[in-house]
Amino acid sequence: MEPLKLTAPCKDYLWGGTKLRTEYHQQSAAQKLAESWMLSCHPDGLSVISGGTFDGMTLKDLIAQEGRGILGTNCDRFEQFPVLVKLIDAQGRLSIQVHPNNEYALEHEGEYGKTEMWYILENEPGAYLYYGFQKEISKEEFAERIRSQTLTEVLNRVEVHPGDVFFIEAGTLHAIGAGILLAEIQQNSNTTYRVYDYGRVGADGKPRALHVDKALDVTELKRPVRPTEPQGKPVRDGDCVKTLLASCPYFTVSRIALSGKIKMTADSSSFHSILCVSGRGELCHGVEAPVPLQKGDSLFIPAGMGHYTVAGDLTFLHTTV
Repeated sequence: MEPLKLTAPCKDYLWGGTKLRTEYHQQSAAQKLAESWMLSCHPDGLSVISGGTFDGMTLKDLIAQEGRGILGTNCDRFEQFPVLVKLIDAQGRLSIQVHPNNEYALEHEGEYGKTEMWYILENEPGAYLYYGFQKEISKEEFAERIRSQTLTEVLNRVEVHPGDVFFIEAGTLHAIGAGILLAEIQQNSNTTYRVYDYGRVGADGKPRALHVDKALDVTELKRPVRPTEPQGKPVRDGDCVKTLLASCPYFTVSRIALSGKIKMTADSSSFHSILCVSGRGELCHGVEAPVPLQKGDSLFIPAGMGHYTVAGDLTFLHTTV
């Protein structure tokens, strides 16, 4: 098979901005673009193949047509497509929220839970996010602080900078602050439990729904133990510098900063996802015409496609399972 360029479905949530359109070349009629789902087989937003043999087909339909072999043997243990890759532009702050683990989400929501990773691309000066608690608290205090709207007093507030990495396991309370643009690699889930939304209202003029009881069930009431920096050190390999950002049972993500050329191989174990986050280049595979790459482009490389080459001056996130 060939490498597949994807068109992303976009979300116009009230806290979104304009950079996904103006800087990351995303297309939508919406005034605000909060999220672009760069690699998605989730029913709430399906990636569509752009160009080539399968032009106009959703990635989900392609997998149904060609078989799960194009996902790779590492995906055999998952009933559903395992990951969802997003770009998120938070012009305003997001709600304080938590995601359930697989067991709870499958029982209550009929889909996977959500462990995710954030990679900070851009931020306004002083921008911050919430990442778990400052220290362990009781379930009773958690509930009371939600009721009294004093929850932020006990949250772990972290200022962000481009290149920062946050690994957010299911059960970790979190919120992206205003003025942050990031890439998110997550389990294939759209289940979010809001506990506090700053009193905002949605497009219908009504307060957005909260999910306090479920959040009380699933939230880990302590400071996160996972590090908030890349899991690996930068390693030079020819024309590129590779950095392992995060690895877990659901995904492995590396940042590849390239000035020149790198040869890669998609073997039978996993598909590859390429998300270009800066610069320009191209991907070459066999006798196929080169696939141009620019900031904001997303490619799906089927498992078993074999050798391919990425060339140019660009940085991309490389995700496998």
